Amino acid sequence: MASGFFAILDDIGALMDDVAVTTKVAASKTTGILGDDLAVNAEKATGFLASRELPVLWSITKGSLLNKLIIVPLALLLSAFFPVAITIILVLGGFYLAYEGVEKIIEYFFHRAKTAHQVIETNQENNKDAEKAKIKAAVTTDFILSVEIVIMALGTVLEETLPVKIITVSVVAVLATIGVYGIVALIVRMDDAGYHLIKSSHNKGLFSTLGALLVKSLPVVIKLLGLVGTIALILVAGGIFLHNITYLHHLFTGLPSILTEFALGLAAGLIVVAIITGAKRIRLSLRT
Repeated sequence: MASGFFAILDDIGALMDDVAVTTKVAASKTTGILGDDLAVNAEKATGFLASRELPVLWSITKGSLLNKLIIVPLALLLSAFFPVAITIILVLGGFYLAYEGVEKIIEYFFHRAKTAHQVIETNQENNKDAEKAKIKAAVTTDFILSVEIVIMALGTVLEETLPVKIITVSVVAVLATIGVYGIVALIVRMDDAGYHLIKSSHNKGLFSTLGALLVKSLPVVIKLLGLVGTIALILVAGGIFLHNITYLHHLFTGLPSILTEFALGLAAGLIVVAIITGAKRIRLSLRT
């Protein structure tokens, strides 16, 4: 009886050792996409009132965890019974990410910004609706990025046993959410940390200077995150196309991968924008 118990403990210990090794490998393989995920989600979690930043971020985090809860078992099932579906889902998600990135570029260059009075009035009237819409968009984008993270993690353990696959992919998925949104939370609260340092040092000395730097840096960081997040959306989309469509993978072998990914993502986004714009115009013409 005792020997059977210790045998079970040995099996559990061996399993945990295997999981530790495979989790380390899977985490290293997903580092690149996690960097893009951080840039994209940090950009989406900014732009709210200070009092709403953390509640909004918590809502997005819960949505991200729910995404992982859906994606992990689905990815395991599809990889076992219908692997081609994973590629189809990734490519469709790539078109969505490309559309989001290109739409931001078009919005920046071709749509005039509202005046301060208009922005304040709009925020007062539609603040809750705008917040819900932005949370929904962030969770949708997170879903697509989560699919790629889970698929990349799963790809590192295809030869392992089913328990190792399940635990490794689940651990990577949870760590990705905690890591990404934990860092995002730190970024969006930079100004609060700065004000606290200034107040606690009575506006004197090194800590006061550091606090002032944090406060002044936040608007710059947010603008940079917007730029980096937009580029990351296009690059991630292009990377999905390049690595999952065999024809494209062999077509651009002579070009640097980052240029190829950006060009593919940009082209795909422009195509989707053109289709959606055309569909909207047709709908408007039919109504009139």
